[in-house]
Amino acid sequence: MSCRQSRCRALPVEWCGAVRYRRVVYRFLLTRRWVAFALFVALLAGVCIWLGFWQFGRLDQRLARNDVARANLAAAPVAVAEVATADSDQSEQNEWIQVEVTGTYDTAGQVVVKYQTREAGPGVEVVTPLRTADGTAVLVDRGWMPSANTTNATLDIPEPPTGEVTVVGSWRANDHVPLHATQPDDGQVRAISTLGMAPALDYPLYEGGYLALEEQDPAATGLTLPDGPELGQGPHFFYGLQWWFFAALALVGFGWFAWTEAHPRGPRKAGHARPGQRSVPAARAAAERATSVRATSQAPDRPAVDREHRPGDVRGGR
Repeated sequence: MSCRQSRCRALPVEWCGAVRYRRVVYRFLLTRRWVAFALFVALLAGVCIWLGFWQFGRLDQRLARNDVARANLAAAPVAVAEVATADSDQSEQNEWIQVEVTGTYDTAGQVVVKYQTREAGPGVEVVTPLRTADGTAVLVDRGWMPSANTTNATLDIPEPPTGEVTVVGSWRANDHVPLHATQPDDGQVRAISTLGMAPALDYPLYEGGYLALEEQDPAATGLTLPDGPELGQGPHFFYGLQWWFFAALALVGFGWFAWTEAHPRGPRKAGHARPGQRSVPAARAAAERATSVRATSQAPDRPAVDREHRPGDVRGGR
C-alpha cells in the first residue's frame, strides 16, 4: 500500500472521495500552459509589489526633504559662501536655506527660462546675476512673467533696481538636466544651472545653485516672486497602494481562472473535456468508484451469525 493510499484510508470516506476528485479536476495546473501562466502571474505580482515598495520609499524621501526644507526655512539668513558648493548632494541638503547677499545686478548676463507655467498660463522666469563686492556673482531668480514661450516673442522684462541691492532669497540647487539645456542661446535657457551659465559670463559664479528671490531692498515690481517649497506628500502613497492592488488582482485573477477551468459551464460541463483530460463527470465518477471500493473493502467478510443460524446454514443456503 502506498503512502498516499494509507493517508486516504485515514480520512473519512466522504473526505477521501473529495480529495481524489480535486486531484483529478485540478491536474490541469501541471500542464505546460498553466505552469507558464502561473510563473507569469507570479512575476507580475512580484513586480507590482516591488513598485509599491518603491513608491513608499519615494514617499519617505519626500517627507525627509520636507523636514529639511522646514528646518532651513526657519533658520536665520546666512552668507552665500556658506551654502554655495560644487558638491551637488550637499547643495540639495542646503536647499531653502535663507541667504542674504548684497551686490549689483548685471542685466547684460540676464537670461530667461522658457516654458514656465503658472496658473495654467505660459511664461518665463527671469534670472539675473548679482555681483558681490569681491567680483563673484550669484544667480538670482527674480521671478516669473507671462510670455507666449515662442522663439520670436518680444519680452518687455522689468528692470531690476540699479545700484547696490540687498537680496534675501532661498538657496536652490542646480536643476538636474542635460548641460545644453542650461547653456544660454540668444538669452534663453530651459533650466537653471551654474554649470551651463558660468562659461557665458566673464566673472566667476558661486557654484552649486542659485537664489529664489523673496525680498530685496530697494524693492522691485513687475515680476511674480518664485514659488516656495511643495511640502505635501505627493501621490506616492496612493500610487503604492495601487501597485499592491494590482498585485492582489493578478493573484486573485489567476485563482478565478483556475476555478472556472476546473468547474466549467456550458458544453464542457455536459461532458466535453479538453483533449487528453477526463471530463468533470468522468472524474467525479472515478472518485465515487474509488469511494465505493473503499466502502466495500471495509464490509465484513462473513454475514453475522445469530442464535437461529449456524455458519454452515449460511454456506448451505438455509
